[in-house]
Amino acid sequence: MQQIRNFSIIAHIDHGKSTLADRFLELTHTIEKRKMREQVLDSMDLERERGITIKMQPVRMSYQGYEINLIDTPGHIDFSYEVSRALTAVEGAVLLVDATQGVQAQTLTTLRTARELGLVIVPAISKIDSPLAQVEDVKTQVAKLLDISEDEILLCSGRTGEGVEALLNEIIERVPPPSNVLEKFASHSLSAYGVGVHVQQTSPELPRALIFDFQYSDHQGVIVYLRMFEGEIKKGDALEFAASDKKFNALEVGIFAPKPTPAENLASGSIGYIVTGIKEPGFARVGDTIRARSSKTQPLSGYAEPKPVVWASLYPESQDDFALLRQSLTRLRLSDSSLSFEEESSGVLGRGFRCGLLGMLHLEIVTERLRREANLALIVTTPSITYEVETRDGKRKTIYSPSLFPEFGEIVKVWEPFVSAEILVPAEYLGALMPQLYEHEALVESTATFSEGRLMIQVLMPLRELMRNFFDKLKSASSGYASISYELRELREADVARLDILVADEPVPAFTRIVAKHRAYDEAVAAVEKLYKILPRQMFTTKIQGQALGRILASRSLSARAKDVTQHMYGGDITRKMKLREKQKKGKKKMLGRGKVNIPEEVFLKMVKSE
Repeated sequence: MQQIRNFSIIAHIDHGKSTLADRFLELTHTIEKRKMREQVLDSMDLERERGITIKMQPVRMSYQGYEINLIDTPGHIDFSYEVSRALTAVEGAVLLVDATQGVQAQTLTTLRTARELGLVIVPAISKIDSPLAQVEDVKTQVAKLLDISEDEILLCSGRTGEGVEALLNEIIERVPPPSNVLEKFASHSLSAYGVGVHVQQTSPELPRALIFDFQYSDHQGVIVYLRMFEGEIKKGDALEFAASDKKFNALEVGIFAPKPTPAENLASGSIGYIVTGIKEPGFARVGDTIRARSSKTQPLSGYAEPKPVVWASLYPESQDDFALLRQSLTRLRLSDSSLSFEEESSGVLGRGFRCGLLGMLHLEIVTERLRREANLALIVTTPSITYEVETRDGKRKTIYSPSLFPEFGEIVKVWEPFVSAEILVPAEYLGALMPQLYEHEALVESTATFSEGRLMIQVLMPLRELMRNFFDKLKSASSGYASISYELRELREADVARLDILVADEPVPAFTRIVAKHRAYDEAVAAVEKLYKILPRQMFTTKIQGQALGRILASRSLSARAKDVTQHMYGGDITRKMKLREKQKKGKKKMLGRGKVNIPEEVFLKMVKSE
């Protein structure tokens, strides 16, 4: 194990993690130069199109006689659960800071996670070749943040490769080999995610490994990604999952180079995969321990289940696709353990699934993957958060879906989750930011100078308001320079109400949302106007209404689709044309009472998207 180094790259989104990983792969000749491409570890088309990392990706490199395991991690706050799992599998982390942007809010959150796990931090500044780079200023920020000398900070450029070899040598020098890993992790548990490894030492011949990710293959079944903590595993070994007691034989063991590559064995301290051959869902889960069959060694304590931040319901546009949606969500959860879902039904939309997600970007990625990978046409309801409601009959209920929120007259009290948020913003944008904080009900708890020209603002605000397009408005108010990170706090009393959107006098559950009472009228008008503009005209006049606080707050009528029923007539008595038009009018009146409004999928998508 003395020749093994395990590390991750952690940083704010768009600070150059994937590009730096590309240079590491080139330097160590892990990938032939002719096969190199940008963001080579980002395997999904969606990642490459958006230029962001969604899934953590492990890779093994060989360099100067060392086995070096790198786990590339996402940078967006919605995928912090991915980052926490990756950091549990390593001993060190490269803290990467963009020379053009400096330390950002998510940098601080990820750094706290790494420190709580006791990881060795190797600070590095990227994009030093950019004409906008402020290297000396950013070095001062990082040195102050870590309480170290500026001489300890590495400089590099993922684009040109400058300083990358020196950084890799420092990683080998500073990051310790994975010895005494059980004792190391036992003293640094991460309570927020339930991360921590049990200290009981077992016989070195008996293997124990922590599952930090897995995927499903139609041909090979469940493939688990794991970090070996004790012993070794080779092809053919009789193994079991500690939590489910499901037994299996290792059909194949291997490493990521970066594609899955079979190997003779996985030794203690290594990172790799095992093909289990299990094709039934539910036996494998992130955080479980793989151990020798019937050894009954103490399982590693693993991870707590992630708590959903946002809830949204997904319905297939055609109910014939319900079984396909269930199967697709089950498979998607194999590669995204932070996704949770359960079946629900709606009188208007039919059968679907209520999904728990970690944020708005997470929702967007999940729905896009379902459309691409399963070719599903989906109806997505307006995202919501969890509320606690006390009704007049004295019962206290947990409400996950806006459509299940009690009627206005039935509610005594409502509680909603709050978040504590850290906002890093240049001082000159403070004036533009304050109105946005007021609009989104944020209470400023403290303001401090973070570095020259930048402020750290600590705020307390409803999670509901954070999800109401606050990220985009923050970026807009600061010309893109502000950043934010947040953590969930306690429930507090809320002054909110349910807003229903009625189409042809029928409420559409997908459009129902929870809004602040003082903004109910404005929200109703905005929703009705938006739907009025995007809803295709029907064969009859369609009324669109916004209802909240026990009354109709906004209303528009969408005129019927017109057809000239007299176009085939030339000349003749005018009364013949009048009779045809009168007949058409009666038909539309009859249709108004019986007709059903057809709302296309794209209308639901446009209504869910932020303004």
